[in-house]
Amino acid sequence: MSPEPPAPRPHALTALVFFAGIGSMATEICASRLLAPYFGSSTAVWANIIGLILAALSLGYWLGGRLADRHPSATLLATIVIAAAALIAAVPFVARPFLDLSVRGIETLSTGAVLGSFAAALALFAPPVVLLGMVTPFAVRLAATGVSDAGRVAGRIFALSTAGSILGTFFAALIAIPLIGTQRTMLCAAAVIAFAAVPLLSRRRLVPGVVAATVIAALLAIPPGVVKAEAGLIHEEESRYQFIQVVEQGPERRLYLNEGLAIHSLWRADTVLTGGEWDMFLTAPPLLDRPAARVAILGNAAGTTARAFGVYYPQARIDGVEIDPAVSAVGRRYFGLADNPALTVVTADARPFLQASDERYDLILIDAYRQPYVPFYLATREFFRLVRQRLRPGGIVALNVSTVPGDDRLARAVAGTLATELPQVVTWQALRFNQFVVGLSAPQPRAVMTARLLAAPADLLPDTRLFVRDMRTAAPAARPWTDDRAPVEWVTDRMIAAYALRGAGGTEDLLPTAPR
Repeated sequence: MSPEPPAPRPHALTALVFFAGIGSMATEICASRLLAPYFGSSTAVWANIIGLILAALSLGYWLGGRLADRHPSATLLATIVIAAAALIAAVPFVARPFLDLSVRGIETLSTGAVLGSFAAALALFAPPVVLLGMVTPFAVRLAATGVSDAGRVAGRIFALSTAGSILGTFFAALIAIPLIGTQRTMLCAAAVIAFAAVPLLSRRRLVPGVVAATVIAALLAIPPGVVKAEAGLIHEEESRYQFIQVVEQGPERRLYLNEGLAIHSLWRADTVLTGGEWDMFLTAPPLLDRPAARVAILGNAAGTTARAFGVYYPQARIDGVEIDPAVSAVGRRYFGLADNPALTVVTADARPFLQASDERYDLILIDAYRQPYVPFYLATREFFRLVRQRLRPGGIVALNVSTVPGDDRLARAVAGTLATELPQVVTWQALRFNQFVVGLSAPQPRAVMTARLLAAPADLLPDTRLFVRDMRTAAPAARPWTDDRAPVEWVTDRMIAAYALRGAGGTEDLLPTAPR
């Protein structure tokens, strides 16, 4: 029986466990950011990332335990960790061509979001995370001196690994990615892991290990390039919340977020009308029995709707609520966000904003989507009860809800839930993929609504006439959505999948102009 190798220095082993925990969770956070521009950041994508990372860690735990029993060598552990660091460092450079190929092979949005993100996460992130998963059981085997201290050693090692994971999660998400970007965050994590492994190397492998760690760190000098090359691209950035692109095509500028399937804001120099879903909201003020004095836009994005309100309803004071300050900054720079002096931009999430506000509004316009899903907490009975409380007497709430041709189950569920809290709800299929859902706090006869809509500003009459022609009344839902049960993702995925199976084209045909 071969003699046991000398035990590694405790502090070096402790540091390695801690930094490996940082690296594994920083990799997971960065995985979501690398995939978002191609597959979005829906629940399905996050489920794939989290599930595969956990599966890779589990496999690593198993392999690490078996390997540590056979070869309890600190040098072997350090070599494994440096290999993991090298794989992490390679991901930012191989991800883009790999993801470009993945997206070009996708035929439908539903298939792309689920299978595409699964395959990408598996190919890009599983190998290094498997290697990092080997660290904890390996470290327990090296640090334990016998059965008498095995429990204490295992508890200490797992506590250190978890503490590192916590730090890696918050540091990557809240500090590193917003400050230096995804590529350099991954490279920093890789370099830290590699250098943490160096003290465990034997003298024979020390120099190669230092060289490998130094090369990984040197990759930080490579400037990040464009994440997704687009014709007419004039701005690109990663914010704390999402991936942002501004594209100039002919006379207009378009705001794309994450996977870039939807236009979230649109700007033209010569007009505030877009021919898109933003124009729907301009048909809501005529339904009031008074001029709209106070308006809240939940999901202001880069300010397309607010800019149009400044032209057609200049008396309205608007609170434009947008969760991402980077999107608001892009709006000021490229989309005329400051063109309406009556607009106040508020950086907040929509529902917490309403909960904290004492203001009451004539109009509350809801356009806060993370393509193609409406956040579930903005589609529940409890939320619509809060909206009703924030409306002035006779006030109106209007929502933009995604549909696909021949299937409006999402819009019907939202409208039916809204109708359990407001006395009258009407809908209008304004566009192929967008339904306008309007809730009135004071019921109006159809004749009154028709007269008011037909008295709208002349430029808006084409839309208001269509609204009158196609208006439908929504009945209260038998089982309204609640904060406890609001299957938004499930309903939306079924709706999109059914549309794809009916033979619709690719993703470009599926949701060309999505909510916001």
